[in-house]
Amino acid sequence: MRIIQFITRMDDVGGAQVHVLDLSLSLMKAGHEVVVLSMGSGPVTDELQKSGVRCEELRNLQLKINPFHDWRALNELCKWLKKLKPDILATHSSKAGILGRIAGKICNIPTVFTAHGWAFSEGVPERKRSVYRILERYAGRISNGVITVSHYDYQLALKHRIIHPSKMRTIHNSVPDVPENLRRNPSGSIPKLTMVARFAFPKDHLLLLRALENIRGLSWELDLVGDGPLMTHIKEMVERSPIAGRVHFLGNRRNIPELLADSHLFVLVSRHEGLPISVIEAMRAGLPLVASDVGGIRELIDQGQNGFLIPRDDIEVLTQRLKTLIMDPQLMKKMGQFSRIQYENHFLFERMRDQTLQMYMEVLEKSIGKRDVVLPNKRREV
Repeated sequence: MRIIQFITRMDDVGGAQVHVLDLSLSLMKAGHEVVVLSMGSGPVTDELQKSGVRCEELRNLQLKINPFHDWRALNELCKWLKKLKPDILATHSSKAGILGRIAGKICNIPTVFTAHGWAFSEGVPERKRSVYRILERYAGRISNGVITVSHYDYQLALKHRIIHPSKMRTIHNSVPDVPENLRRNPSGSIPKLTMVARFAFPKDHLLLLRALENIRGLSWELDLVGDGPLMTHIKEMVERSPIAGRVHFLGNRRNIPELLADSHLFVLVSRHEGLPISVIEAMRAGLPLVASDVGGIRELIDQGQNGFLIPRDDIEVLTQRLKTLIMDPQLMKKMGQFSRIQYENHFLFERMRDQTLQMYMEVLEKSIGKRDVVLPNKRREV
């Protein structure tokens, strides 16, 4: 098959971008032709192109809703679809999901949307939620298929009547496995906490930092991995705080497995989520987890077994759970071992890839009579 992966932005590194990267490379290795369309470029597109996956930028695509630019982006996308003639269009993230399904309908291309957390999820500002509920209901009428990355998002879509259940399926996110030497084996004795997240809403770095100030009498260090518009502001706040020397801003990094292997504990504090890739990476590394109980995160954390769920905005519970784990190295080790077992039993990458490809094929089969399908190793030149 020729598959287009269309995502709003690739100039930053987040869970959706990592998902598109891993899935595109895996599909290419399986013999399918993959083209990635997006706004912008960056380390992820560089990695894709080095591996032989074609990446193209949409010059008119923007993050914010803007009727003029969105209309131009839709026309630009349609031109690419007519040029590339894909067998299926796979869309990711809210803006690309809406525009992609409209373009797929116009160009008669079967389209599958992967919802990496709905933009009308609890925790999203109400005005934005209202707008995207309306948009997603419209898009649902012209959708060939929708993948939700968590059961939470599946139920949310049913509640708001986004699309008929027969066209929707939950396929949990995943990440490729790593060698045993990249699993939890911290080199230092001081408990190292790691959070991998963009410095932007919906992540809540400030709540984590406030909780750590409450236990500054304990021995710990914090690595913050990622970049984003709030990074400078948060850095300045930390520099004036009593924990300044213990918080390390590492920026965007591509050696996440190595960083996690050298950690004792993984933390993700957020206001809303889909099914975070970063938490699954931590499970793969065999780390205990402390994360906000939002979106599909409770599908990753078995409370008290491989980590702790924290109610949204609850600094007291967050402080206490961090304190409990930091003071009990054996509990951290035991929970980390259970995280690894959970990853192996439920979140292996090959399972996710095969389920996703099966969804693509089922959507494609329904349009067999309308379009010619190009199978692996029978590629067209563009």
